[in-house]
Amino acid sequence: MLQEPISLRAHLVRNRRANEPCDPELIDILLDLSAAAKMISREVNRAGVGELCGAAGGTNATGDDQQKLDLYAHDLVVGTLRQTGSVCGIASEEDADLIAPSEAGYASNYVVCTDPLDGSSNIDVNVTIGTIFSVYRRKSLSGPATLDDFLRTGREQVAAGYFTYSASTMLVYTTGNGVAGFTLDQSTGQFLLSHAEIRTPARGRIYSCNEGNTSKWDEPTRKYVESLKRRNPETGRPYTARYVGSLVADFHRNLLRGGIFLYPADHSDPSGKPQGKLRLMYEANPIAMLIEQAGGAATDGEQPILDIQATDIHQRVPLIVGSRDDVEEYLSLL
Repeated sequence: MLQEPISLRAHLVRNRRANEPCDPELIDILLDLSAAAKMISREVNRAGVGELCGAAGGTNATGDDQQKLDLYAHDLVVGTLRQTGSVCGIASEEDADLIAPSEAGYASNYVVCTDPLDGSSNIDVNVTIGTIFSVYRRKSLSGPATLDDFLRTGREQVAAGYFTYSASTMLVYTTGNGVAGFTLDQSTGQFLLSHAEIRTPARGRIYSCNEGNTSKWDEPTRKYVESLKRRNPETGRPYTARYVGSLVADFHRNLLRGGIFLYPADHSDPSGKPQGKLRLMYEANPIAMLIEQAGGAATDGEQPILDIQATDIHQRVPLIVGSRDDVEEYLSLL
């Protein structure tokens, strides 16, 4: 007799009973985020007919052009978390400032950081996009969260994950006790366990980077990427290049199959300090927590991503993430 798939709610409750660090408040946050993701998924799948394709005409807090679905996803994620009162503060890539909770959230013990719609420039060409989130336990005692509640290291995250919107809608998350994946069953509206105990291979066969930026990289990074085109130490064959341009899409593929994703520092300005592109709090930290829990590694080229002390909610960093042997080989060349 076939066993019924486990729902996200049942999985969270069962793991809490098994002493996973996932209390009722944290469970509520994950369920709230999944509820918002279901609605985002619906709108992504009908974006063309629903007139949600195209640019919104503005820019976000870090100067990126906003798409209509960016704003929709931001309003939906923020609105859901504020309405339920499950968090005491929110930081979003789409807002320059911290977002205060509703009064119902003053007693909450958690804050959430989110990129409501990662890869939104790919919306109009029907390429995988997603929502990334990170959860911290507050440091302040009560009331609206303060900046100190957010400016932490990634090691202090209590949960992290992402949703992908593509041929299927998936949730991949961790609460510090391994990584699990759930697929949305459109017929029932439930996220069902489809990938239990995800482990990434120690070495992969795929590299993912925007090689159009080669001239902006340092020499060791250029040499490393060139070496991938010649030979994989395990197979003797070259690595395969795969780059979508949505972090969740490139990371999700490499998480399951093994490989390395690189968005190294930009060295194009000889008079300035090399700059990273991806956001520490909304992208790098949650992705780094997931890959470490799955057996891989994440670095900015100098230190593990999770050891970086955040100094600004929109802080940018380089990101090299993937199979542990691949990341360690990259670091050895630096």
